[in-house]
Amino acid sequence: MSRIASVFATLKTQGRKALIPFITAGDPAPDKTVPLMHALVAGGADIIELGVPFSDPMADGPTIQRASERALKYGVGLHDVLAMVAEFRLINTATPVVLMGYANPIEAMGWDRFCSEAASAGLDGVLTVDYPPEESAEFAAKCAAAGLDNIYLLAPTTPDARIEAITRLAHGFVYYVSLKGVTGAANLDLAEVAAKVGAIRARAGLPVGVGFGIRDGETARLVANVADAVVIGSRIVQEIENSSPDKAAENVQNFVAGVRAALDK
Repeated sequence: MSRIASVFATLKTQGRKALIPFITAGDPAPDKTVPLMHALVAGGADIIELGVPFSDPMADGPTIQRASERALKYGVGLHDVLAMVAEFRLINTATPVVLMGYANPIEAMGWDRFCSEAASAGLDGVLTVDYPPEESAEFAAKCAAAGLDNIYLLAPTTPDARIEAITRLAHGFVYYVSLKGVTGAANLDLAEVAAKVGAIRARAGLPVGVGFGIRDGETARLVANVADAVVIGSRIVQEIENSSPDKAAENVQNFVAGVRAALDK
């Protein structure tokens, strides 16, 4: 059983939901990423989503775009991000780490080399925004062979037939994008989220995580009533952006702890 599957299984027996916070690797500086990862765990994270900085992040709103820009100023690339995961694993061997990013850096490295180095670093899953299922069956197979869960996004506009096609390739969990737009957008419709998560569950034998638009503990709690996991990204990245580099880890840990407390009410 993968680390991701194990986490969801354990939480299910406890009647709890997974908290999956996102940060961009290299933001606010490369030497702050691993301490931030440990702070996320100390705050109550069950799985960490680690963003690979990219110059044209099509799914990300302005907050995460700025985080990528800050990291890219330091020249942080995919090799550096995998090295950060390996450093994190020197202390933490239990918390799953999912890489979120775009196809370009993986294509540049090559699928075989990426899968090999990602597995060696201790990565657990890969969410590549712009690898649609029609074009990524071979990549998904290589990930699976390396022990990496391949995670896909589903949108409010995804039809039922496509949900079935996507979930046949997915492992670990599926990520439902709760609104039409980019990360950090507002206007979350909880009734619509509940209906769509139900439709996904009817077709997928995997946990369903919900992200985009979740900015506080109360919204996270409401979403967790219908989902298996909540993903929070832009709000945490905003916390980093508004903190001094030396205070970022402490402030992020406190924010995540507040969300964890709300989920566990």
